[in-house]
Amino acid sequence: MTETPTIVLVHGAFADAASWAPVTRLLLDRGYAVLVPPVFNRSLSGDAAYLRSFVEQISGPVLLAGHSYGGAVITVAGMADNVVGLVYVSGYALEEGESLGQLQGGFPDSDLAANLVYTPYPTGGSEPGTDVSVKIDAFPAVFAAGVPLETAQVLAVSQRPLSAVAFGEPASAAAWKTKPAWGIVSSADRTINPDVERFGYQRAGLRRIVEIDAPHLVMQTHPAEVAAVITDASVELA
Repeated sequence: MTETPTIVLVHGAFADAASWAPVTRLLLDRGYAVLVPPVFNRSLSGDAAYLRSFVEQISGPVLLAGHSYGGAVITVAGMADNVVGLVYVSGYALEEGESLGQLQGGFPDSDLAANLVYTPYPTGGSEPGTDVSVKIDAFPAVFAAGVPLETAQVLAVSQRPLSAVAFGEPASAAAWKTKPAWGIVSSADRTINPDVERFGYQRAGLRRIVEIDAPHLVMQTHPAEVAAVITDASVELA
């Protein structure tokens, strides 16, 4: 491949596209084509289908980078023909047929589980759905550790919840089986047990695994290091 891929940055649960802002700025400044679509956090299958449709409308090769739950989304959406590589950032590298709950359940709980809020929402059907979010007062320490408090407080009150069904929904595919992939472990992560990240990456046989002494929102606290892994992957693919 000689064409530099478009880099598509995929956010995770309890966040939105703005969580990638520092890395987005660095990549744009270096001349990369970058897109940061929304993830609606309604279901793994639905979110992956939306992302795949988004990617398939991009002309040329695409490098997907997924943070946290976004890692699960790119695992499935990465089956699109024009996806040439995957980068997992503090993310879930699911096996085909495996759910978030199954992967995470094999390791001691992080600090996240005790700080979740469950809220019903209308689905248009006979049964309501359940939104999962992080307690606002716990968000800065658990989800946004390392981020300046003023910023963390804004992120806390603007978080995008994740539907509870996404935790138990199995991945319909595992793109890392056929696409080259790289991974970043946030070794100071309090949202996902870092061993969940390590296990998933090692099982997937990623080309390179980089450990950063960083919290969950590593894109906010260590944007240069994250951008370096993504650009190195892009260079290898080109």
